[in-house]
This record gives sequence, C-alpha cells and structure tokens, in this order.
Amino acid sequence: MYERQPWLWFYGDVPETLEYPPLRLDEIVARSAERFPNLVAYHFLGRTATYAQLHEAIERCAAGLVAHGVQRGDRVTIALPTSPQGVVAFYAVSRVGAVSSMIHPLSTPEEIAHYLTLSHSRVAITLDALYERFAEAQARTPLETVVLTRISDELPLVKRVGYWATTGRKTPRVPDSIGVVWWRDLVDGRSAPASVPNTQPDELGTIFYSSGTTGAPKGIMLSHGSVTSEALEVASWVSLDERDVLLAILPIFHGFGLAALIHAGLLSGAKLVMLPRFSPTTVAKVMRSQHPTLMAGVPTLYEALAHHPALRHADLSMLRAAYSGADTLRPSVREEFEQLVRERGGTVRLIEGYGLTEAVTAIMCNPLHRPRDGSIGIPFPDVLAKICEPGTDHELEVGQEGEICISGPPLMLGYLDNP
Repeated sequence: MYERQPWLWFYGDVPETLEYPPLRLDEIVARSAERFPNLVAYHFLGRTATYAQLHEAIERCAAGLVAHGVQRGDRVTIALPTSPQGVVAFYAVSRVGAVSSMIHPLSTPEEIAHYLTLSHSRVAITLDALYERFAEAQARTPLETVVLTRISDELPLVKRVGYWATTGRKTPRVPDSIGVVWWRDLVDGRSAPASVPNTQPDELGTIFYSSGTTGAPKGIMLSHGSVTSEALEVASWVSLDERDVLLAILPIFHGFGLAALIHAGLLSGAKLVMLPRFSPTTVAKVMRSQHPTLMAGVPTLYEALAHHPALRHADLSMLRAAYSGADTLRPSVREEFEQLVRERGGTVRLIEGYGLTEAVTAIMCNPLHRPRDGSIGIPFPDVLAKICEPGTDHELEVGQEGEICISGPPLMLGYLDNP
C-alpha cells in the first residue's frame, strides 16, 4: 500500500481509513446532542447554546419550514453570515429532506437571481437588511417565500439593544408583504414536528457555488455523505474532540467554513466560537476570552492578527493548531504569526493545506506533527491523488509538472444542470 500511497508514511497517529456513518447532515448533530447534551455547542457574541438546545432549535426550524410549504427535495437558498441562524437553517433544511443552496449574503440582485433560478429555490432565508436585494430578484425567479432574520435575534438582551442603537435602526423597514416570514415566527415552536424523511447519505444535501478559473459560478452538488466525510477527515487529521474550542470565522457559504469548521466541530462535540464577520479587533477579543484550541483562516487573517496590539497580552498557550488555506501563505506571514504565538506561550506552527469546492473543501494538508514549509501537504484518509499529464489520467514521474487528479468520499455528485 505504501508504494501506491507513499504519503501514508507520514500519517503518524492519523488512521489510514475511516468509517463514514450513513446519516443525513442533521442526524450527525442529533447524534452529538445525544452524546453531549449539556456541552456548549456554540458561543456567538456573548450568547451560548448547548447541544441539546441546538438540536431543539433545528427541530423547531424544520417544523416551521414544513408549515410554510417546504417539502422533501425542495431547494432552499440560505444567504446568511456565520451565525446561529445560518447553522440552524442549514441543518433544518436537511431535517426536512430538502436541499440547501448556500450563497454569499452580499450577492448582488443579479447574482441572487442567477442562484435562485439555477437552484430552483422557492424559499430563501436571509437578513432583513438584505431584503431589498431579494425583492428585486424575486419577480424573475421561482422565489415565493423570504424568511428574514436579524443578527440581534440571537444576541443577549444588552447586545440586542446595542445592536439596534448602532446598526438595526439604520436598516430599511421591510414592508408588509405576502411571502415574508420572520425568523422568530418560523422557530416559535407552534408548528407540528416535521416527519422524518427517507433521505440516503448519497443523495444531494447541499449546493455550493464556485467559479474556479472559468467564469460564471457553477453549482456544485454535494451529498450528505460527502460533507460528513470531509468533516470526519478534518476531525481525524487534528484529533478533534469535545475538549476543543474551534474558532469559526470563515463564511458558511464556503465548504471550508461550513464543513471543515462547523460540521467537523459539531460532529466531534467541540465548542464553536462563531463570528459573523472578520474584524481583527473582534477576533483578538474572542481569542483572549474563549481560548480557542484550533483555528483556520486565510493568510490575510493571520497577517492582521500578527500585527494587532490586542493579542500582545493574550494567553495563546491553549492554541494547538492553526491552518491556512484558500490562498498562498507568504513565509513572512507565517513567521510573524508563529513568533506572536511563541511570545504568548504557545508552540503552534501555521500549517497549509489544499482543497477545492468540488470536493467540499480541503483534501490534503500538512501533518500536524511534521509540516513542511512550502508544501500543501499530503492527502487525507481515503483520498487518492496523483499528478497526471494534463487532460489525461496518465501518471507522471516524480518532479514533473502536471494536473492533480483525485478520488475519494468528499467528491461532488457533479455540477448543477451542467454535466
């Protein structure tokens, strides 16, 4: 096996192969709620929820979606930042047996219309501040119902007041309109429980979008099993468990943020520290107060943190792994962040990986115990990779430049309406 997969020599304690549970995405969270009911599932700007509370919220949201006509196989567009509402909505759509379509919250009306039409979404869930964009796109799309939430819906009382005083009162008023449903009404618990769908793990579970290097964004169809296999591979790579605190800053419309952070964390019983947007000041604050053990981000995040004064007095000794992806990590950025961590009591190295949305996100990464500078690492468990002559499956000799060809459990079902 080592001749065919020489990278296995570098695995250390990481299993060479994994077992993948035949479950829907929401069933993964339900299983964690059974195992860790009283552990904190997430921290969001001062508010926390246990795994039992998260599971209950997913059930209420699923019931509300069914009450508003969402059925098995329907497509539901979610345009939300990294937040409790975004996470609950994602799993609630799975609980109903529908398919989530994850898009950037700040998409233009033209982009929204494209995504709604391509995914055939009759329902969308987004922020009240973004309603006008969806209203503008609605006339030329299948969209019938818009569920609106405010960031303040999931904030503690004091912060809700502060949000209204600084931001909420500036949000344009949403007119009374047929087809507008408010989040708090959707999840109020008055709807009958959703029936259990007969969804199989190899069925379409979610749609992400990526333009790659070839123009207009393509819909990437991912099964329940592919997203969970990605999360399991990430969790096994870093030995993720219920003792970990995971800093979740990356957006949930991207596989890196949703699968490698949110889903991997919830699968493992870890605590998620979610932030709706990146701000060096806010990130530094939660790093000081929540003491994350694991984090992942893009190079610009680490560059900003390395120079932020708020971390100069933070205890970073709890941080045991930090990962960078989505762009080239300059040596100077890595060195500056690692120096900061060392000065604050830690020993973490900033580790690079590689992935693509067609395989959810990361498919290879540097080993935690043996990273190599300038390398994207080695394949995850059950992922095969080889370097081939461009446009063929002919494997090249070591040292020759070619295309990366991969196979493995995280791979997509295909491009949406674009074989």
